[in-house]
Amino acid sequence: MSNNHLPFIIAGPCSAESRQQVFQIARALKATGKVDIFRAGIWKPRTMPGTYEGPGDIGLQWLEDVQKELDIVVATEVATPNHVEKALKHNISTLWIGARTSVNPFSITELSHALSGTDTTILIKNPINADISLWIGAIERIKQAKIKKIMLIHRGFTSLHPAPYRYDPIWKIPIEIIKRYPDLPLLCDPSHISGNSLYIEQISQKALDLNMKGLMLEVHNDPINALVDQNQQITPTQFVEIIEHLKKRKENSTNQNYLEKLEELRGQIDKIDHELLHQLAHRKEIVTEIAKLKFQNNIGPLQLGRFQEICNARIKWGQALGLSQDMIEDLFTTIHEDAVKYQSDLMKTF
Repeated sequence: MSNNHLPFIIAGPCSAESRQQVFQIARALKATGKVDIFRAGIWKPRTMPGTYEGPGDIGLQWLEDVQKELDIVVATEVATPNHVEKALKHNISTLWIGARTSVNPFSITELSHALSGTDTTILIKNPINADISLWIGAIERIKQAKIKKIMLIHRGFTSLHPAPYRYDPIWKIPIEIIKRYPDLPLLCDPSHISGNSLYIEQISQKALDLNMKGLMLEVHNDPINALVDQNQQITPTQFVEIIEHLKKRKENSTNQNYLEKLEELRGQIDKIDHELLHQLAHRKEIVTEIAKLKFQNNIGPLQLGRFQEICNARIKWGQALGLSQDMIEDLFTTIHEDAVKYQSDLMKTF
């Protein structure tokens, strides 16, 4: 992955609709000088039948022509070995695996076999389910196919409570992926996460702030009349405005005043964390006494009512202190689950 600008940008319509549409958008994006790869869906796996599912095979020729005539790398989504074979015949060697495919180990295995030995660039989107092991499994299967050029795409996850976005970003999952695969560029797909063009810029900035290397954006010449996903697509003009507003922040600084102040503040954090750990150790001592008391009275380690009471009270206390509900809920869920497991294991020794 190399370019003369940052971030790395993949852009184009959600779905190819006609040869004229594809060329019009590709020319507009090429003229910006800000796009590394032009994207367009050819086969669109829709949730419900009867909706537009892409142009099919004929669209491959449009993309091949764009690549040849405009001298820009093109990419499309593949979901089956048949898709891979057809795309490669049209010299489309940048392919992405979508969220509805990466969720299925059977599909990923078939694709890895079809891709084995090819000189392709593979973009792997996160599975639609918030299960990091599925994403890791997809990555490992593609790596086993000896694919040398792999990039990852964070596009959010299905959630019961994704508001205000279409898909929940659950940022801790892509952060963990960055830790596990520091050599694989991770990009963000703000179009799918947002489901609404109004949120694309803020999600894009968040992604860059988390050291993601680039963006995949859906750009359409006439979003209101697009055949799919009208709300999340932006015009080429909006695309330029968003990209120019984004700030690529530095990871480090050599400013001595900054470094000294940062070290001082981090020292305060270290001290607080040390105190927190001592308090957690003291909490565990009390949990030990609770386990003994429950054992003596033939009571199991888990009381769901108590767990809900803890969550509700701690969220209320935390919000009063300016802390986020999600952070408090995650923290005390982890603490409570560990306490229950500890009590359960301890009772076996009595």
